Amino acid sequence: MPLLHRLRTTILAASLATALWPAFLGTAAFAEELRIGTQLKLMTLDPHYADLNENNSLLAHIYERLVNQDAQLNPQPGLAVSWKRLSKTQWEFKLRDGVRFHDGSPFTAQDVIYSIERVRDFLKPPSGGFQSYTQAIKSVTAPDPLTVVIETSSDVPTLPLSLTSIFIMAHKATGFSTTEELNSGTQPNGTGPYKFLSWQSGEVLSLARNDGYWGGVPAWSDVAFRVIESPAARVAALTTGDVDVADYIPARDVEGLEQRGIQVESTSAARSNFLQFDIGREKPPGVTDKSGNPIQNPFRDKRVRQALTMATDRAFVADKILLGYGTAAAQLFPTGLSGTSANLKVAPPDYAGAKALLAEAGFPDGFKVVVAGPAGRYPGDGESLQAIAQNWARIGVNVQPVVAPFSVFATQRSNGDYPVWYGGCSGEAVTFCLKAVLTSPDTERGTGSLNYGKYKNQAFDEMLEKAMSMEDGPDRNAALAGATEFVMADYPMLPLYHFHLIVGHGQKVGSYAVHPRGWTTAMQAVPSEE
Repeated sequence: MPLLHRLRTTILAASLATALWPAFLGTAAFAEELRIGTQLKLMTLDPHYADLNENNSLLAHIYERLVNQDAQLNPQPGLAVSWKRLSKTQWEFKLRDGVRFHDGSPFTAQDVIYSIERVRDFLKPPSGGFQSYTQAIKSVTAPDPLTVVIETSSDVPTLPLSLTSIFIMAHKATGFSTTEELNSGTQPNGTGPYKFLSWQSGEVLSLARNDGYWGGVPAWSDVAFRVIESPAARVAALTTGDVDVADYIPARDVEGLEQRGIQVESTSAARSNFLQFDIGREKPPGVTDKSGNPIQNPFRDKRVRQALTMATDRAFVADKILLGYGTAAAQLFPTGLSGTSANLKVAPPDYAGAKALLAEAGFPDGFKVVVAGPAGRYPGDGESLQAIAQNWARIGVNVQPVVAPFSVFATQRSNGDYPVWYGGCSGEAVTFCLKAVLTSPDTERGTGSLNYGKYKNQAFDEMLEKAMSMEDGPDRNAALAGATEFVMADYPMLPLYHFHLIVGHGQKVGSYAVHPRGWTTAMQAVPSEE
């Protein structure tokens, strides 16, 4: 099947499956286990501890949200069946009737209040990674057991979108559960389609079907997630039948899998991967002149950042390294999603122009620089650094690529060990990444949480804040696109590509709807009718 047709087909399937997960769950029930080989390593059983894809994906079997998202990232009913604005600072959510937690207790408005207040008030750094979603919530009240009224401290026109990230826990009369309690034997108690059985950190998560699920009997009797961090090992496990589904398949393995009768599904991820520059420090480590002597930070000069962008062959990375399972990026989300700009395009490399800009900035001979990244966490991560090194060498910038396991890389990045590094961002909307990656870091305002390079642009901050205060709709999207165009003209970071999420499955699975958020769940797998 041609790639473009396959992508369109999968996007449509993902849209339907995500909006109608309960319907899919109830279509067929098999006394059969689904075995999933995943790179996602669950780090906690606390659904509010860390806003990471691995936690959000795997815990979605046990816990649910008030609001879900379809493949275009539009809000869809979840535990809330409807919502409306009562005023600029008040929202009313009507809750789904007849829902029960795994322990048999009924789901009510008190559980919503408990969950929001636990995130907003109880969890503190380094936990509490979801607090940005609740920061504007002033109060949560319950006029009746199936109605919640949320009052915000300011106008928050996209509150339902924020709630697509908050899992609902059962309330406790004795107070908030600690993360330590949840990780040390307390039985996870959600409303989701699967119940918790056991967890071996870094190895296996075992789940059992929730026969009392409000959306119908789930398709699989049991689900086992095997953590297989090596892409090659995941592919091998899928090929031999040790697992029924494998996520994050490398593009290079697609053809071989298809020749073996493995079905492959893909769609473009709602994210981007990029290079970030250390802009905050005067003399960051790892950047020197050609003789190895430390120099003033070249990345503080827009012309240097622009030159490096002009010298990067992003189309080569998408087409050759990702083998067409990726799109060259000019902004943080793929063009076409809400709030993105159709005017931002990826230009082919201009080495002569880039070299001239470097000379104008005072670096006619270039310089040496360390460029760091993770190894094997994202498609094309380590390989792209090699390609970038070859590109930049053509304008006199000698790159020393440094790759490490993600945990090591992330620690060293946080410690400030690198002058340039590979990064990535995904979220429930492009506004999340604009706010996290490009706004000025401010812990009180909850901005710049992923802005490790300390880029600051007050004019952009104000443009984004104004756009985010607007009602959801075309005008808001246009304002977001305009703010994106404005900030990208300053070259604060170097967008590389939007990789495509690739999932393979064996004959036990009839179809798998890949979601652009990068989630891997049993709910996306439909059993084969054979």
